Amino acid sequence: MQRLALVTLVVNDYDEAIDYYVQMLGFTLREDTPMGDGKRWVEVAPKDEGGNGGGSGLLLAKAANDRQKQAVGLQTGGRVFLFLHTDNFERDYAAYKQRGVSFVEQPRQESYGRVVVFTDLYGNRWDLVEPRAA
Repeated sequence: MQRLALVTLVVNDYDEAIDYYVQMLGFTLREDTPMGDGKRWVEVAPKDEGGNGGGSGLLLAKAANDRQKQAVGLQTGGRVFLFLHTDNFERDYAAYKQRGVSFVEQPRQESYGRVVVFTDLYGNRWDLVEPRAA
């Protein structure tokens, strides 16, 4: 059996990224371990049914050189980067709006479910999706 465990997200600063993903999106901070020379192993993940950060997560990696700094916010060249599924679109959309998450469009209904595009603190594009019931 295989599963995707982590996706690296290049960030400008560990603490501002942790704050955004935990406070704005409601993710769980799974790990924050110093690794020396200013590097840290930082994992965040959406909360699962039990309120924990189970499943796939993000490894927040601080940009360490000019090439990495240029990739912050453009990890997919401006396309939607990550797809965040929810079991309650209206709840999460309202909570994100209240917290100041930046949406680039109005929610819409698609064949696959209810969706809206938002950007994270660096400009990476995300889809918030409540999948259509099968």
